[in-house]
Amino acid sequence: MSENPSYKAGFATLIGRPNVGKSTLMNHLIGQKIAITSNKPQTTRNRIQTVYTSDEGQIVFLDTPGIHKAKNKLGNYMVGVAQRTLSEVDVVLWLVEPTNYIGAGEQYIIEQLKKVKTPVILVINKIDTVKKEEILTFIDTYRKELDFAEIVPVSALKGDNTDTLLQCIMKYLPYGPAFYDEDTITDQPMRQIVSELIREKALRCLDEEIPHGVAVSIESMKYRKHICDIEATIVCERDSHKGIIIGKGGSMLKKIGSTARPDIEDLLEMQVNLQLWVKVKKDWRDSDFLLKNFGYNPQDLKS
Repeated sequence: MSENPSYKAGFATLIGRPNVGKSTLMNHLIGQKIAITSNKPQTTRNRIQTVYTSDEGQIVFLDTPGIHKAKNKLGNYMVGVAQRTLSEVDVVLWLVEPTNYIGAGEQYIIEQLKKVKTPVILVINKIDTVKKEEILTFIDTYRKELDFAEIVPVSALKGDNTDTLLQCIMKYLPYGPAFYDEDTITDQPMRQIVSELIREKALRCLDEEIPHGVAVSIESMKYRKHICDIEATIVCERDSHKGIIIGKGGSMLKKIGSTARPDIEDLLEMQVNLQLWVKVKKDWRDSDFLLKNFGYNPQDLKS
């Protein structure tokens, strides 16, 4: 398939402020859930690489953490990963919400985009939440800020206009063979995807009191016939958080486990026996050692 001289293959990154719908869009485009979604900002912490393949070409998507003003070492790492990616790809997708107000966060991203020569496609997401006639005014607002290669309104949640977006991305990719086999959808290790799925359920089940101070460490994944035994630890920063995560009589921990299990079983295509524990690691988000232990390597930013 990739021997076709008109075949294209390249890299696209999704950027935007936290909680704008980057992971939801990427999951929809590739047709499978890889990146976790949550109504809390800064859900995605690593650069997740996923692959969309068609007869026309292959798009390797890099879903980066949201660009924001960093408050700790984890925040610095997340921002650094997102910014560095801009110059490494063939096309940048900037996701924004449908609004006529461009706030400080968006202005910060505009300043970053002005520094790169990579073509930028503005993706106005969540168009299912506004009237159709308003969309033109949102386009006009953003068009004045930057010279975009394309502007595409979509609904990541409902899949509206996502086929058009894929065609627009293909325009900016170089001709060449595919990077991955056509059945590849991600380069993420299975353990990492499983840990992210558990973290997603923790974020969804827990109150605002524990917004980002949770990490998940997979202690073991053992396969036997049609069952996978998984032992995982949810790490939090405070003793008070530990009590909330466990819940009365272990109720919250059971809830997190029971909501995570179906997604993990879908991913692994087998029955899952999931055991969860909770540990306190104070200030892990400011510890280089613990960040690396949970899969976030601050040294990457120095390369």
